[in-house]
Amino acid sequence: MMKIGFLACPETLPSSGTERRGDAFEHDLQVAALRPSLEERGAELTEIDWHSPLGDFAQFDLVLLGTVWDYQDQPEAFLAKIEAIEASGVRVCNSPALVRWNIDKVYLQDLAKVGVKTIPTLWNDNPNRADISAAFEHFGCDRLVVKLRVSGGAIGQLIFAQDDLPDAEWQMGQKAMIQPFLPAIQAEGELSFVFIDGAFSHAIQKTPSKGEYRIQSLYGGQETSVNPSDQDIASALSVLRTMPRTTPGDTPLYARIDMLRADDGGLLVMEAEAIEPFLYPVQGPELGERIAEAIVARLA
Repeated sequence: MMKIGFLACPETLPSSGTERRGDAFEHDLQVAALRPSLEERGAELTEIDWHSPLGDFAQFDLVLLGTVWDYQDQPEAFLAKIEAIEASGVRVCNSPALVRWNIDKVYLQDLAKVGVKTIPTLWNDNPNRADISAAFEHFGCDRLVVKLRVSGGAIGQLIFAQDDLPDAEWQMGQKAMIQPFLPAIQAEGELSFVFIDGAFSHAIQKTPSKGEYRIQSLYGGQETSVNPSDQDIASALSVLRTMPRTTPGDTPLYARIDMLRADDGGLLVMEAEAIEPFLYPVQGPELGERIAEAIVARLA
C-alpha cells in the first residue's frame, strides 16, 4: 500500500494536545476530502507534524505540505526539513525548490517581470512612519495595506489611513510589502482559482464580513463557489505557468491563485499559493479525486 503523509502543525492537528487554531476545521475538511479518495486507490493518508524527527517520514512514499500553517515562524527550519525529507528519498509535494521560491512574497517581482499583472507594491526591509507617509504620496491613495513578506492568513497584516499614520516611533520590525488598498476587496472580493496538476479545478469568491477587509475565515470571511469566465481562468492559468519548475515537466501538484478585479475589468494577482493553501473542498467536491489521481500518477 502506498503511504502518503499529510504534513501539519500542532495548531492544526486534532491529536497534538495543543489548542487548535480557529481555522483548524479547514485541516479536517481537507483531510476528509483526501483520505477516502486515496484509500480507493490503495493509498493510506497519515497526518503528521512537520516538526517530527526526520526518521518519522521514512515510512512515506510521498508527503503533502498540508496545513503547515506555522512555517512562517521558522521559515529556514521548515525549508531545511522538507529538503531533508526529499533528500532521504521521499517525494515532497510541492517540491522544496518551488517552496523556497514561493515562501517570500518577493516572488511577485518575478511574476511582474514576465508580464503578470500584480498589485503595485513597494518593498521595504523594515518600514517606519516615514515610509508609510512616503507610500501614500507615491500611490496617491487613501489607505495602505502593509503585509509581511513571509506570512500566511493575513497574520501581521496592517492597514493605515492617510489621516491615521502610525506613531512616530513605529517600525514594522520585519521585511514587508506596502500596497494601496483596493476597494474591490470589499466589493467583488477576492477570487481564488484552484489548480490540480496544472488543470483548473474550481474557483471561490471570498468576501470580508461587514467592517472588515480581510477575507479569511478567521475574520468572518464568506466563501462562495463561482463559475469564472474562460478569460478569468486563462488569467489565473497564465500565472501558474510562470511558476518555476524543478524540471521542465514538473507541474505543481496543487496551487491556488488569488486574484482581485482591476478597474479595467482584468485580474491582478494577490498571491500565487504553492506551499500550504487551503483548497476549499466544500466548494470543489471533486478535489479529493483529482488530487488522489495526480498523486497515484506521480508514484506510478
